Amino acid sequence: MKKDKDPNLVVDELLQLILEEIDIGIHVVNHEGKTIVYNRKMMEIEMMNEEDVLHKNLLDVFTFQNNQSSTLLEALQKGKIRKNIKQSYFNNRGKEVTTINDTYPIMKDNKIVGAIEMVRDVTELKQSVQDGIMQNRNTRYTFEQLIGESPSFKLIIDDAKRSARTSSSVLLIGETGTGKELFAQSIHNASHRSTKPFISQNCAALPETLIESILFGTKKGAFTGAIDKPGLFEEANGGTLLLDEINSLSPNLQAKLLRVLQDRKVRRIGDMTEKELDVRIIATINEDPIEAIANNHLRKDLYYRLSVVSLFLPPLRERKEDILLLANFFIQKYNRLFGHTVTKLDDHVAQFFLQHNWPGNIRELEHMIEGAMNLVEDETTITSFHLPTRFFNEVSSMNNNLTKPMDTLQVKKTNNENKDNHFNLKSTLLDKEKQHILTVLSEQNGNITKAAKILGISRQNLQYRIRKFNIINEK
Repeated sequence: MKKDKDPNLVVDELLQLILEEIDIGIHVVNHEGKTIVYNRKMMEIEMMNEEDVLHKNLLDVFTFQNNQSSTLLEALQKGKIRKNIKQSYFNNRGKEVTTINDTYPIMKDNKIVGAIEMVRDVTELKQSVQDGIMQNRNTRYTFEQLIGESPSFKLIIDDAKRSARTSSSVLLIGETGTGKELFAQSIHNASHRSTKPFISQNCAALPETLIESILFGTKKGAFTGAIDKPGLFEEANGGTLLLDEINSLSPNLQAKLLRVLQDRKVRRIGDMTEKELDVRIIATINEDPIEAIANNHLRKDLYYRLSVVSLFLPPLRERKEDILLLANFFIQKYNRLFGHTVTKLDDHVAQFFLQHNWPGNIRELEHMIEGAMNLVEDETTITSFHLPTRFFNEVSSMNNNLTKPMDTLQVKKTNNENKDNHFNLKSTLLDKEKQHILTVLSEQNGNITKAAKILGISRQNLQYRIRKFNIINEK
């Protein structure tokens, strides 16, 4: 007769399987401080073998630095519950281990009989940041990566660093393209919430009916098709929630948001219960908040709640010392992306950059550099010929010695052409290219759009070559 398997053995086998497959480190010690559970993920995190740790006293295996005590032993000896605690220590091979821990005492008959620690590997989190793979944290910028030497910019960075020490709400005020989200990420990464989620939502990107459910979540059955789904406030719990363009929310939704911020509780749409929150709010606005209040774009009470710390990001036109510094940064960025070797702006372009108003701020500067780098071939200097036509014309008006492109075309030859150029392969190919462009343009009566289509290049690319080869009109 076949004997039924002991159900306790089945449960034990199941628990063992779970412990080995779960993607989180589990470390359990008994009342003597000796390890009794040490799963596969924990071995990977601490770079240890099971036999090195199992049934051994914790302090015989690991060394804790700077007189730091073990969170596991604190739970065992003092009954302390610790959540999201960063801890660094050394294994018995002298290798440093850094983890984020949740630690709890194990109780039986009101006595501590052991302790359990659930561990995440900070090394993996750091690598994710370096690789730009942010998972749900979605941050990669720090204060060290913000570029600027102007006094106004340095002052705002100092204020932002101070705000990172607390969990107070922050309102970032600045024109479009001034880098508000970069500052928000930097504040988050410099705070004690850096290992927790950073979630960003552009409030202007979605209709009000949708943004409400995204922010607060939904309860199944609240409306047709509604499912149980957490909102961004719940997903960001413990971390930071960035609300971009807060002034685009309707007054009704701003009132609901204010209540969540005041009560630190959120209720999903259609739900009757509220959930406690621990979320830092960073909001951005792209207009003067006083004007926004006067124009009914921002509730006054919400403004006071959000602006515990107010940071005014200066526009690029007020940071002239930083313009060429930023331009060089973007040149190097697109050198890497496009495989170019550009080293600088020529004097005319540099002067134009310093005088331009930059209504789009840093974003506009980056896009202009990217556009110019798309037209670079083997040059090492960005000239006015690489800029979009409207900016080329501005540079031309600033510098009378620059030739302005026209509609009907002919070649303007210089007196210092090197007669030996026909022996040079590169010069010969460039000359052939120029003559071919002239032929096609002539056949199309100077129509750039038609000529570009026949040549198989974009209109912008053809306009660049017209300027490059100094093909002009003489009226």
